[in-house]
Amino acid sequence: MPQNMIHVLGGYQSDFAVNWHRAELGFDALFSEAIDGVLGSSGLGLGDIEVIHVGNAFGELFTGQSQLGAMPATVAPTLVGVPSSRHEAACASGSMAVLGAMTDLESGRYDCALVIGAELEKTVSGDIGARTLGAAAWVGHEAGDVDYVWPHMFASLADEYDRRYGLDDTYLRAIGELNFGNARTNPLAQTRGWSLTPESFADDDQHNPPVSGRLRRQDCSQMTDGASAVVLVSERLLERRPDLRARPMATITGWGHRTAGLPLAQKLRASADDVYVLPHVRQTVADALGRAGLAGIEQIDGAEVHDCFSMTEYMIIDHLGITPPGESWKAIEGGDIERGRRIPVNPSGGLMGVGHPVGASGVRMLFDGYKQVTEQADGYQVPGARRFITLNIGGSATTVASFVVESSPATN
Repeated sequence: MPQNMIHVLGGYQSDFAVNWHRAELGFDALFSEAIDGVLGSSGLGLGDIEVIHVGNAFGELFTGQSQLGAMPATVAPTLVGVPSSRHEAACASGSMAVLGAMTDLESGRYDCALVIGAELEKTVSGDIGARTLGAAAWVGHEAGDVDYVWPHMFASLADEYDRRYGLDDTYLRAIGELNFGNARTNPLAQTRGWSLTPESFADDDQHNPPVSGRLRRQDCSQMTDGASAVVLVSERLLERRPDLRARPMATITGWGHRTAGLPLAQKLRASADDVYVLPHVRQTVADALGRAGLAGIEQIDGAEVHDCFSMTEYMIIDHLGITPPGESWKAIEGGDIERGRRIPVNPSGGLMGVGHPVGASGVRMLFDGYKQVTEQADGYQVPGARRFITLNIGGSATTVASFVVESSPATN
C-alpha cells in the first residue's frame, strides 16, 4: 500500500441531544469526553498522539473562548508540547481540520494525528444563535435586513433552482421526513426522541410553520452542542505497529476541497451559464472521486452530506451525480436515497436529524462513513457498505470539502 495513504483508526461522537450549557459543562468537559472516547476506540494512548487539529467555528461568539487548539493539552496534560492548531471555515471547520491532519501525515512530518471538531451553541437563545451564525455570510453586504440569515440564503437557493429547473416543495418536505426518520434509529442523534407526525412535514402552518421563503421548521437543521473526533494514522505507523491492523480501520482514498467567494449572489451569477447551480461543489465531488480512482457516484455505497437545510441536500443530490442537474426530485420520488436502496444519503439522519454542532459536523460525517464501512453503524448500518463519500460545506457553499472513505483491506 502507498506510504502516503491515510487511515481512520477510530472515532467518537458525543450524544448530540445533550445540552452542555444546561448541564453547566463547557469546552473542557466536551474535549475531555471526546479525547477519552476516540482513544478508547483506536486502541492508542495519549503518548501516541503526535499532532492535533481542532475544528471550531464560533467558540468566541457563543462562549467567549478562543484558542481552542490548546484545549486538548488543557484537559489532558500528557498532550502538553504536542503541536495543535484550530481551524475555522464556518460549517466546514471540521473538514478543514481533517485536511490539515492529512497534510501533516502525508508530508511525513507526523504519523498519528488526533482530529476533534467541537461546538457549543446552546449558550444563547435560538434567535440570538441564528444571528450569531450569520457571521459566516458576507457581513454588511448580504442578508443584512433578515433575522434568520441561513434559512433566507438557502430559500434563495431554492428560488434559483425553481427559476432554472422548476422545484416542487413536496420534495423538500420529503427530504426532511426521510432524515428525521433515519435519525430515530441513531442512538446519538439529537432528534431521535422527537415526536413528529405527518403534519410535521406538510405545508401546515401550525405543525410545520414557515421560517423563510419556501423553508419551514422541519426543513432546517438544529442548534446543537457536541463533538466528534477521529484518529488518523499513516501507513508508516501501521508498518511499525502491525497489531493495529487487526482493529476496525478505514482508508481515506480521495478528497476534494474548493473555495468560492462569500456572497451567494456572486456564486449564482458566476454559474448562470453552467448546468450546475454551484459548479465548484460539483468539482469538489469530482476531485474526491477522481483521487479515489472512481469513475462516478455509482461506485459509492452511501453518502453523508451537509443537509443544513432540505434545500442544501436537494442541491447536493444532483451535484453528487445521483441525478442529472436539476433532477434531484427523481432520486427522492424513486426512493433512490433511502437506506437499502441505490445510494443511501444521510442514513445517520444528517444534520437535520443528528444535529449540527457546526465545528463538529465535518468530522462527524467522516466518522459516520468510517462506521459504515467497518460495519459499526448500529441501527442505521447500510448493508454491505464498503465505500462512502462525505460532502461538507461552510456558509453558502463558500468552503466545500469531500472525502471518500473505504474499508481497509484488513477489514474486508
